[in-house]
Amino acid sequence: MNEPGPPSTRLRRSLRWLREHPRRALAIALAASLVTHLATVLWPERPAAVSDQLVPLTATITELPPPPAPVLTPPKPKRKPKAAVAPPVFTLPPQDEASATIATGDPLQLPPAEPAPAAVAAPEPTEETLPVIAAKPEPPRELPPRIDLVYRGFLGTQGFFIGDATYRLEHASNYYRITTVGEARGLAALFFRGEGRLTSRGTITQAGLQPELYTAERPSENRREAATFDWESGVVSLNDNKTVALETPTLDPLAVLWQFYFAPPGEDEVQFNVATTRRVYHYVFRRAGTEKIELPFGEVEAQVWDRASGDGNITSAKVWLAPSLHNVMVKARLSSDRGTVEALLDSIRVDETVAQQ
Repeated sequence: MNEPGPPSTRLRRSLRWLREHPRRALAIALAASLVTHLATVLWPERPAAVSDQLVPLTATITELPPPPAPVLTPPKPKRKPKAAVAPPVFTLPPQDEASATIATGDPLQLPPAEPAPAAVAAPEPTEETLPVIAAKPEPPRELPPRIDLVYRGFLGTQGFFIGDATYRLEHASNYYRITTVGEARGLAALFFRGEGRLTSRGTITQAGLQPELYTAERPSENRREAATFDWESGVVSLNDNKTVALETPTLDPLAVLWQFYFAPPGEDEVQFNVATTRRVYHYVFRRAGTEKIELPFGEVEAQVWDRASGDGNITSAKVWLAPSLHNVMVKARLSSDRGTVEALLDSIRVDETVAQQ
């Protein structure tokens, strides 16, 4: 199909190839329909310490440190009240025994002064009393300021590769940013040209991630859509000037990837909303057991979570969270009436300087 020639000749050859290979033509059409459908569903500045450039990270790690604890902002100190001026103390001149008499005429009996206790010398240190110096604890491992989760996408459950995407988490103090740049490869490159960029910004709280701005950009088409989260007024503003009531917890498609890393699920059922740039979906997931997942860097045991109910065009969804990786998603499967796509964690990457520490 890629033989040289003028456009009219290439078109005739392509049509002849499709007639000679009807099964492959049907598979390509199905894949195109599914990828377009899922893209329609999912498609739709804050910390200065976070970089604006997505420089590739090359060092691969196989373990994740625990999440950083949110920095609690101390309350403003209250003004200390002015100290009250102490009243003056008057000292009476010493009196002899005869003058220290009460109105009844009886002398005032003063208790005799007790002698000061003699100083006791400290015992000489022995082997039993020598202080034990505790070993200095190792400093806790810290999450790198930049870390990438790299996923590979597949059509169906047989490993038909269609593309990959990198999701980068950057954090500084209580603020975070998640960015993805995914280049279409394989079969998906037939239908999607260029790159798509998604970004989520917000704060890290004790309940997990709280997005403030979610954007979806397609530079090749000069398109940009956004969802703005106003937690004070309880409203999320979507594309085309739509507004929806904001309930807790409400995430966006990128914050979902890291939510359970910062807030592990404590029950067998979790409920949350996901806001894209066009609408808000409600999801209920239930824990359905455990399963071992083979990743490029080793095998991990993961908890299987099935979507129990909810809305949206995706009829079923299943995710695998790995407790050994602090509940990072290692696998996901989305299905609709048009087919199934899967995502599998391929690698975890950090800066070279961080990996060498």
